[in-house]
Amino acid sequence: MAAKSKSLPKLDVSSLPSPETIARSQLENGIVVLARANFASPSVVIAGYLPAGALFESPELAGLADMTASALMRGTEQRSFHEIYQSIESIGASLRFGASSHAASFRGKSLVADLDVILNLIAEVLTEPTFPKKAVEQLQGEHLTGLALRDQDTRAVAGMTFDALAYPNHPYSIPSDGYRETVAAFKRKDLKAFHKRTYGPSGLVLAIVGAIEPQAAIERVRQALGGWATKRSTMLMVPDAPALARTERRSVELAGKTQADLVLGCPGPRRSEPDYLAAALGNSVLGRFGLMGRIGDSVRERAGLAYYAYSSLNGGIGPGPWQIAAGVNPANVDRALALCVEELERFVGEPVTEDELADVQANFIGRLPLQLESNDGVAGALLHVERHDLGLDYYPRYPQLVAEVTRQQIQSVAGRFLDPARLAVAIAGPPEKAA
Repeated sequence: MAAKSKSLPKLDVSSLPSPETIARSQLENGIVVLARANFASPSVVIAGYLPAGALFESPELAGLADMTASALMRGTEQRSFHEIYQSIESIGASLRFGASSHAASFRGKSLVADLDVILNLIAEVLTEPTFPKKAVEQLQGEHLTGLALRDQDTRAVAGMTFDALAYPNHPYSIPSDGYRETVAAFKRKDLKAFHKRTYGPSGLVLAIVGAIEPQAAIERVRQALGGWATKRSTMLMVPDAPALARTERRSVELAGKTQADLVLGCPGPRRSEPDYLAAALGNSVLGRFGLMGRIGDSVRERAGLAYYAYSSLNGGIGPGPWQIAAGVNPANVDRALALCVEELERFVGEPVTEDELADVQANFIGRLPLQLESNDGVAGALLHVERHDLGLDYYPRYPQLVAEVTRQQIQSVAGRFLDPARLAVAIAGPPEKAA
């Protein structure tokens, strides 16, 4: 095939994270630790996640997982909010917590000499937060301000409207940061109850990358978190998202706006799907590569209808969206939508070209070392392979996996998930009379 005659980048896979350079250990309480050494700098990155995300909250408490994660560092049984941040800033380190649909997560960075300080703080914050009343109320106000701004942002509103259309009666239809009415109703007891029910060592995965031997790093984690024995609820399965019966279109009017944002697409593949990599390469052709791929070329460059136009594929544990997004003049919404649908029809109806495939294969392979050149990048990669059960040898195999994807595989996976006649179409912009 002509695409294979093009020369793809040749990587030294021995330099990539592999079973020979990654130490993986499961502690007695269920915590999984992944460690890799990098003595090129004196720093160390600590990152991790545990299943305590929005999927574990009820719809009437939407945003509780996000609020709980944000409040963890507002005070513990040992230290106040001020004392926690003073301990971090005094050593020039960083530490933050957050939550998504599936998990609560954290990421910290320090000099390796201060690793114990950060690990002990992570343990303290995870196991004994106190959720001080005044701090929770202040945080609640900050979240409400952020939600008020979100609800007046056409891009964010279009995205939420798309989720509601594409995922009816599905957890993904609810934004992980919740709604103003749900967040406004939170009490301190709600955060405490959610933490007690969901936070525990089972399912916690932690990666350490930096200037420390892997086995020594694992032992440091054992000392800090090995005694945590709290039981919590089990991991939840994310249901499939049935395809729409027909195209569903919904517009949301926001007064005072001059731009309209458009989102269209369907639920896509999970990261665990065998042909997910083919979908990712195909998506790059559709709306990521160069100046935003075919979508950007058609809608933005040639037709001049959009300020931005691209496609995205967000498969994870569940069937994340495969969608196209564009920011347009309100008068151009229908024309831009028609061009996007035309490109989808072409993408599904015929294979990508040999040159397109070869170009995105070269891009995927060539950028891998750049993604893994920092401790942050490697830590994220280790968590990624653990979360999706890809195997510690995934990155050495990755260049060959990319090179083996065919045009027919891309067309096949596109046809399975993208139906131009059954799309969720969401638009947020000014009222029509103001267009």
